[in-house]
Amino acid sequence: MKSTLKVTTAFLLFLVLLLIPGCRKGDKDLEFVLAEQYGLAYAPLQVVKEKAFLEDLLPGIKIRWVQLGNTAAIREGMLSGSVDAGFMGIPPFLIGRDRGMDWRIVTGLSITPLGLVVNKDRLKTLSDFTSQDRIALPQPGSIQHILLAKACETQLGDPRALDNHLVTLNHPDGMTALLAGAGVSAHFTSLPYLDQELKQKGMRLLLTGEEAMGEVFSFIVGVAPSALKEKHPGHVKALAEAVRLGIDFINKNPREAAKFLAPLYGLSVEETERYIMYPGQRYTTEVLGIGEFLEFMIRSGYITGKELFEDDLFW
Repeated sequence: MKSTLKVTTAFLLFLVLLLIPGCRKGDKDLEFVLAEQYGLAYAPLQVVKEKAFLEDLLPGIKIRWVQLGNTAAIREGMLSGSVDAGFMGIPPFLIGRDRGMDWRIVTGLSITPLGLVVNKDRLKTLSDFTSQDRIALPQPGSIQHILLAKACETQLGDPRALDNHLVTLNHPDGMTALLAGAGVSAHFTSLPYLDQELKQKGMRLLLTGEEAMGEVFSFIVGVAPSALKEKHPGHVKALAEAVRLGIDFINKNPREAAKFLAPLYGLSVEETERYIMYPGQRYTTEVLGIGEFLEFMIRSGYITGKELFEDDLFW
């Protein structure tokens, strides 16, 4: 009898705790989960974290950041409800939208140098890749993949000419594989990995992202699903404002930003500041190149383009 009473009392206490606002562990209405990836292109987000801009804009909301290896993981996180918003390249955003993901762009984040680095002297053009060569990039459908496909269309007449050569690796692992010559002949990457690879003996830049695209384009944008916009419109607005504040801080205080960014990237303060100011590196909320990506990806069959209109891709 006493045992039964103890169980009943514990169960009633559990129910009471569930009914008290804020007591439910992991209450999604009290938590805002954001996903980022790797590289200095995401530096303004580190500022947002360091300065607690989102916490200030959304008092009472727990802000949680997760670092994921590619956009597929971010997309799956949004579908499962474990991620509320994320940052990615324009092509994977377009692919997700084309496949039914009800998400839109909240803000631009960065324009950054991208490059295809090779570790073999015989690889002088895209036509030199053989069946034995593998190209590391974050995933099929990533911005690096679509830029490579665009270059293949221009140079080889077939955007899919090298699709069977792709190996999915995040940037740190891609750099390790390239430098070790471990089954990888090329790595399409961004800062700081691009610069670090090119400093190593035997590494050479075969193609830049701007050469492939033919114009300047946004590398990373912030994306949120309609579920967040409908349920928490203030979160979307706060995210856009926090990113703007983070970008403004870096652009106006590169040295100060470099001091707390340096240990996060395993770099010296001087190196970090140099990367922040690197030629072609820009942090901006502006979104560039989406029309060109959209047109190419429809033309080459990476997306159907059905009911995809540029003006309807932004919140």
